[in-house]
Amino acid sequence: MPVFTEHSAASRELRVLPSFAPPLPRLTPPLSPASTEKYEVVIVGAGPAGLMLNLLLARYGLSDDSLLCVDSKSTTLKSGQADGLQPRTLETLKSLGLADEILTEGCQMWQVAFWNPSEDKDKIIERTSIVPDVAVPARYPHEVTIHQGRIERILETDLLRYSKRGVQRNTKLIEVTIDEDGDADFPVLAEIETEGQRRTVRTKHLVGADGAHSVVRRSMGLKLEGESSDHIWGVVDLVVDTNFPDIRRRCAIHSPAGSVMVIPRERIATGDYLTRLYVQVPGDVVPDSDQQPEHGTGTPPVADARARRSQVTEQTIFENAAAAFKPYYIRPKKDGAVDWWAAYQIGQRVTDNFSVKDSQGVNRVFIVGDACHTHSPKAGQGMNVSMMDSYNLAWKLAYSINGLTPPLSSGQADPILDTYHQERHTIAHQLIEFDKAFSSMFSGKIGAEDGGLTHDEFLEVFSRGNGFTSGCGVEYPENLTVNRKLGGAQNPITGTDYLSGILQPGRRLLNVRLVRHADGYRRDLQDDFTSIGRFRILCLTSSDLLDPKGVSAKALAGLSGTISRFPESVVEQVVIHPRLSRDFVWNDIPREVKEHSEMAFYSGYEMDDVYGIYGVGSATGAVAVVRPDGYIGTIVSLSDVQRVQDYLETLVRTV
Repeated sequence: MPVFTEHSAASRELRVLPSFAPPLPRLTPPLSPASTEKYEVVIVGAGPAGLMLNLLLARYGLSDDSLLCVDSKSTTLKSGQADGLQPRTLETLKSLGLADEILTEGCQMWQVAFWNPSEDKDKIIERTSIVPDVAVPARYPHEVTIHQGRIERILETDLLRYSKRGVQRNTKLIEVTIDEDGDADFPVLAEIETEGQRRTVRTKHLVGADGAHSVVRRSMGLKLEGESSDHIWGVVDLVVDTNFPDIRRRCAIHSPAGSVMVIPRERIATGDYLTRLYVQVPGDVVPDSDQQPEHGTGTPPVADARARRSQVTEQTIFENAAAAFKPYYIRPKKDGAVDWWAAYQIGQRVTDNFSVKDSQGVNRVFIVGDACHTHSPKAGQGMNVSMMDSYNLAWKLAYSINGLTPPLSSGQADPILDTYHQERHTIAHQLIEFDKAFSSMFSGKIGAEDGGLTHDEFLEVFSRGNGFTSGCGVEYPENLTVNRKLGGAQNPITGTDYLSGILQPGRRLLNVRLVRHADGYRRDLQDDFTSIGRFRILCLTSSDLLDPKGVSAKALAGLSGTISRFPESVVEQVVIHPRLSRDFVWNDIPREVKEHSEMAFYSGYEMDDVYGIYGVGSATGAVAVVRPDGYIGTIVSLSDVQRVQDYLETLVRTV
């Protein structure tokens, strides 16, 4: 017989289910079933950029009825393609709860070795320096290499927690047009083909994540513009047999015979470790017709791309690599050790427009990733910049579709969607300019006697570009979502070393380590900024927090009123305090701290010097609004928190 009486709540089952991210509230009616196939967003392409966008929109609450992702491939990628993740991308994946397998199973690159021609002709090449791979503050001060297909599998597996359909595979896009006469509310008309069966679907928005040869870009009449010729590259993934001492470090090798980049890769099922070699093949080729500049000074003499690529074989790649490695040897460890090799052309190009509008000025078609920018693999940016395009676009699309942005007049375009092009187009141009300089130097000779750069000059450019290549130095220009205006108030931030953490609108919030007041938990601040589509108010209170009439108490009261003006859970609050005059308990501090931030209230001095890192005076404090993608939107003083409300009201509908 039972000796106790058991009671349980109806929601008990939620305690044993996976911790699904709660969706964003929806203020617009859900999509109603229609006689024709209609969606609110269609994504073309399920590489890293497409999967990142699909996963985020599904997490934010778009259902299978609202969201469709198609891809021509039958499965995730099995070999080759991109392999490197930069520190900012790792921070983003951590915010999604998806970084653990990558960090554990991938190859962490902490150092870069530079090998250059030796004055000793018997040595041929020698190591001239070893430097940190990431030279800027970051939560993960290293890169990680792991197969792109594995990253796709991690994203797609998580997607199936939110979507029953997942990606609709074996489905290719034939053409996309904007047809407002057919249906002004769903004006994007896409013709797709699944295993030989064609059909048309309508959607409010379509996103092309379909690569450098994007059908979406071509259908919209957009061109990749930039260089008038491309370089041909050979790349090979293999298990190597070599006596080269730095094979497990990232290496830039400049030898009299040519240049090679060494990228150490992850351990595979056999217990061996992969290595990737990038080898440039002499000669240029003409880019594809939709990837040529409309205006220029003429096309240089170049060979046909297909013919040039066909001349590159596995053997020629190894011959060029072996020559560059001398006096060391390098070869496949055994038969079957070569996992993948390819010859491909790459140039620096970017599309003028990352979105296409309908006749009313509404952004209807977007392109992300390689569809809108291409560059060399040397700086390790391709997959990273592509995924960050989607990370930038996802929350803006979700807010617009869910009716969370301020109400618009009939036919008026949602201005938040304009900021995708404004921000990511700026970053793409910066990437292209950096890649041109870095690629030119990497492919050139090292040594003043050859008329080339010195090693120190090469190292200087490498280090200077580290903030950009790591993703940690990205800064978005001022726009609707990035407000740097102080409104006559004094700037509460001192310093300009933004790479080291000084707060700046348009830059990502650097991670710091703190101690939580409620339970003493030693925690990373970025773990309070998970990717669930919320704005966060980060309040760094001043040293008068214990004074009921102080500026901190007044600021917290004002912020509480601001939070209540918006839909529930769309705006959250994180509070940090400096060293105070005495110990305290909840009753000694403003009640708004416990009300809004009981489990997000931290000491800013017991671990990291948070105030020093962020450039905030402990006597003055500051408030930063952090966007759903972890970038700072605006910063105000504690005495001017009304500007927090003003900023948020330009982006979020009030209730």
